[in-house]
Amino acid sequence: MILGIIEHDRGQLNNQSLEMLTLAREVAAMEGVGVTAVLIGDPAAPLADGLATYGVSQAIVVSHAGLADYAPEAWAEAVVQVANSGAPKAIMATGTDRGNELMAHVAARLNLALAANTTQVTVGDSYDIMRVRWGGSLFEEARLHDEIKLLTVAPLTLPVSEAPVDSVAVETFTPELDDKLFRVRVTAREEPEGDKISLAEARLVVGGGRGVGSAEGFEMLDELAEMLGGAVGGSRVVTNLGWRPHADQVGQTGTRIAPDLYIACGISGAIQHWVGCKGSKKILAINTDPEAPMMTKADYAVVGDLHEVVPALIAELKSNGS
Repeated sequence: MILGIIEHDRGQLNNQSLEMLTLAREVAAMEGVGVTAVLIGDPAAPLADGLATYGVSQAIVVSHAGLADYAPEAWAEAVVQVANSGAPKAIMATGTDRGNELMAHVAARLNLALAANTTQVTVGDSYDIMRVRWGGSLFEEARLHDEIKLLTVAPLTLPVSEAPVDSVAVETFTPELDDKLFRVRVTAREEPEGDKISLAEARLVVGGGRGVGSAEGFEMLDELAEMLGGAVGGSRVVTNLGWRPHADQVGQTGTRIAPDLYIACGISGAIQHWVGCKGSKKILAINTDPEAPMMTKADYAVVGDLHEVVPALIAELKSNGS
């Protein structure tokens, strides 16, 4: 079997787990085995039935009072115990911050190699893999030789595909976890205000860079995003200047986005920012410099002052009743 670790937050599915399942099914087919989803914590149990749409016919719910929220060492030990109770060919997870952290702990406990941010796998006596390095600026060919292959799947690089099965057979696994495994754990959160759409999930993102000019300059971007049902992001320089909070940063050290449309306003397009937005299906860039990297890479480019172009867009949307 291939174990696929389903990432969730208190029972809320991270959709990048579905990208992971796409690759997990391909690996399972080459191995001639099935995919078994691992759902850590009782809050994740309701997610099991929905995984049938994505080719999962078996799921293991790891049940323990301490696993209701994230604790990396405890989650990793639970995965190790699940693996030791079976004979998985591979263990796979998302290439998110949480997924990579979790699998690094699993690798250390099992004394196995981990291939992070994988995009392709060819199965043989070893696994020949392709993985993303340096924030997406290059690809590396590598080979995994261990008996159990440990992989994370690069986020926002694979399409989610469905492969429906009739039902999911669910079993419960109760691990033995020492109290010391909970030394690091989530104890509280700062939730975003109101019903703000998250950057990672938004289908439309309006981004602002140094060219916006000030924190007040983002008011028109907020208005445009609200009219279009999207979210607002910013470049690293914007968050460094304090114009937007770090949670709004799009880029290699911020949030990676994959909206249907990204409207980049006054953003030059440094490689760190491009890594964060290149998963967008379409990019519209607005900049006074036609040679700015973002302008040359975008699907559509408007050469002009964003302080004139964005208000014109807002006015046009208002005139059409948006």
